[in-house]
Amino acid sequence: MITHQLSVFLENKSGRLTEVLEVLGEENIRITALSVADTSEFGILRLIVSDPDKARVSLKKKNFTVNLTDVISVMAPNEARYYAKILRILSDLDISVEYTYAFSVGAKSIIILRCSDTEKAIEALKRHEMELLKASDLYKI
Repeated sequence: MITHQLSVFLENKSGRLTEVLEVLGEENIRITALSVADTSEFGILRLIVSDPDKARVSLKKKNFTVNLTDVISVMAPNEARYYAKILRILSDLDISVEYTYAFSVGAKSIIILRCSDTEKAIEALKRHEMELLKASDLYKI
């Protein structure tokens, strides 16, 4: 139920995101999801890719600062109330969501969550019969 997400530290200058994507493209790595959080000086690029281990090695060889981060993937109808329900389950158990992002596939959303306690979050979402995705399924999207 845990998905490995790439987290890449980027200097906030023109072309750095392009360079990351070119490296991944050279390795024929597919991107399922991508998010960028930035400040005036740097950014954090977060990616769900088809082969996170290969992507990590390739980026490190090109001197990028990159880590694999554990996240949870939940599929739900793409309506705000379902996203809110997932967040309510977690907050009621005092599980913090460090960050989240989502993307739609038809009438469903795939919600990516980085939580303060990943295992506790997974168990809570299972108890509430949320549809958790296996990493292998997510990487195929």
